Amino acid sequence: MTALNELGKRVKNTFKTFSKTDSETRRNAVLAIAATLETQLDDVRAANKIDIAAAREQGYPEAFIDRLTLTDKRLEGLLADVRALADMPDPIGQVFDERTLPNGLKIHRQRVPLGVMGVIYESRPNVTVDVAALAIKTGNTTILRGGKETIHSNRALVGIVKQALRKSELPEDIIGFIDSPDRALVGEMLRLNDYIDVIVPRGGNSLHEFCRKNATIPVITGGIGICHIFVDEFANLDAALPLIHNAKTQRPSVCNSLDTLLVHEGVAATFLPKVVAHLAASGVSFRAEPRAHSLVSDDSVHPAESDDFDQEWLSLVLGLKVVDSLGDAVAHIDAHSTFHSDGILTENAENAAQFVHAVDSAGVFVNASTRFNDGGQLGLGAEVAVSTQRLHARGPMGLPELTTYKWVIQGDYTSRV
Repeated sequence: MTALNELGKRVKNTFKTFSKTDSETRRNAVLAIAATLETQLDDVRAANKIDIAAAREQGYPEAFIDRLTLTDKRLEGLLADVRALADMPDPIGQVFDERTLPNGLKIHRQRVPLGVMGVIYESRPNVTVDVAALAIKTGNTTILRGGKETIHSNRALVGIVKQALRKSELPEDIIGFIDSPDRALVGEMLRLNDYIDVIVPRGGNSLHEFCRKNATIPVITGGIGICHIFVDEFANLDAALPLIHNAKTQRPSVCNSLDTLLVHEGVAATFLPKVVAHLAASGVSFRAEPRAHSLVSDDSVHPAESDDFDQEWLSLVLGLKVVDSLGDAVAHIDAHSTFHSDGILTENAENAAQFVHAVDSAGVFVNASTRFNDGGQLGLGAEVAVSTQRLHARGPMGLPELTTYKWVIQGDYTSRV
């Protein structure tokens, strides 16, 4: 048996007992993660600096390094999210869909842990703590495989999680960690169907494609966002400017940042020059299709190439396009979106309702920044990923999405006729 098979076996066996643990024990273990992390922030910063230096030396782009970096603000946010998660309602054991059948059978569904999650992720070391805390809170176990570029940060964070588990008198194998950058282990992990119940990849399109094509385990995909905002002819243009600035510039290297701005032709001549002036001051450059390009004159604006509207920029680049109608905006989104986060800015309630009905993305926004498509921002505490598929979850995968259910059927010595 290979080392990875042995790890999978241990984590699966741990799940069989840990999934029965009471809610208070799991809550206290999550709080222990936050408490232990808080005492070892300097160690985490030191490990993260090693990863950042190595990434710079190897020539990784700045957007990638931004995703890799654990700033003080991000660490503070991570601590706050873990503590908030600990105190959220526990979904395990929740009863729903209760009914009594004509034959007297009383039935309901009851939430149970999902199982062993295999999470493969790139560049974002905060995922280590997010996933560990979510798994523990919901009675799941997990095997983590981070990227080689975050190996030092991930080792430090996994060590902290395991310390917290020991303090809580829980088995360390609740959280399994593949402590090797060997890419061959990813392929092996995808075929570990005897021990892993679901694979969740978090990274670029190539990782998702590799997992879909090679896994013998169900894969939940998402986290790749080509995100749009449509400004219709009824939008409050003054209010739209800071919202678009937020969606594009607050953290451009993440999946819910804005990639393409669609503007109704009735307001484009007035609004697009304001957009360019407002965002160019923050370092944004633009890729404009011919109609949009004809309306703006600035060194930051470049003609769009044929595939520019199929790019998840993950940087300070924004596509610009003029459309004739809401229908044209929806058609563009249908053709180019990854159905992650798409929105409309409008004061027209009918247009808003039509957009929400027509756009089938995991997150559809009306007069709100796409940056809100995030587990913490939507009140979920944290997330394992933002799913863009249809089964079994869509959008940020928080606590309820890390459960499945069982049917409970109660009779009075009832036999089937």
